[in-house]
Amino acid sequence: MTNNSLTDIILQLKKARRAVIFCHSRPDGDALGAGLALTVALHNAGKHAVMCCEDAPPEKFNFLPAMAQVKSELPANESYDTFISVDCADVTRMGKFCDTFLQFPGTTVNIDHHISNKGFAKYNYVCECPASCELLTDLIFEAGFDVTQEIANLLMLGLITDSGNFTHTDVSEKTFNTAAKLRARGADVNLINYNMYARQPKARAILYGRVMNNIRFALDDKLAVIITTIEDLNKTGADKSVTEGFVDFPLTVDGVEVSVSMMEIKKRQYKISLRSKGTVNVNAVASKFGGGGHILASGCMLSGELEEVIEKITYAVYQNL
Repeated sequence: MTNNSLTDIILQLKKARRAVIFCHSRPDGDALGAGLALTVALHNAGKHAVMCCEDAPPEKFNFLPAMAQVKSELPANESYDTFISVDCADVTRMGKFCDTFLQFPGTTVNIDHHISNKGFAKYNYVCECPASCELLTDLIFEAGFDVTQEIANLLMLGLITDSGNFTHTDVSEKTFNTAAKLRARGADVNLINYNMYARQPKARAILYGRVMNNIRFALDDKLAVIITTIEDLNKTGADKSVTEGFVDFPLTVDGVEVSVSMMEIKKRQYKISLRSKGTVNVNAVASKFGGGGHILASGCMLSGELEEVIEKITYAVYQNL
């Protein structure tokens, strides 16, 4: 992969007149924050820009009005000169938009912070750091785009959520400097923290208790596994999106080095999220199953019976202890 410079990427954004920004399916705060901040910045600069995602933003993000701009379909009968991917470790993470992106004849740009990203666009800017919003902050400021409070809030959303509220071990001095720049532009840290970490619907609270009541421990308690089944969701009336953050809780248990959250997508298919305190490279674990991400946070998909999947994940973690 040829990793382009920030200057190269800014040049492409300056040249763009009609752009589409894509993020990964089942979007989190970093994907939405990065994508929408760039969408708004381009729009404010007089360009036509839309953001597309296979899935709608989870309800908890709706405290930021820009979330209403996310489209689940590419607007028909419109032409574009630039496609931009943000926070996608792999092009397949775009879901139904994957082929659309790959077959696009115009300029394609890939901006991401995952170590597993191999580069799938004509222009790639991949730098490992806590959040894609850290990269987008650099890009938007350096490009000279107007950083409004709306944009600052969107970027701070991604910075806070993907860094574990600045607790992950990859958080650097630069991360805090980035946050300071956004705060200076009006980012409301209290508003974001309240909605991300203090506020939750009743159904989530009930589901959280149900899931955490059945934590499994393995490998001398170095591995903790939590499982959210379709039955759990149906009985609590909760949506899959409310499970974001569940995977972080087991890491608070003394002795646990790796936390694995398994989400049943359909019969015999599970979405796996992995978190590490630092001893284990969970990107290596996820890569074994075709996934990827960061050393401290990664994910993949696995098929099979529940106990079979747990056994596979447990052995992969064991190999990397």
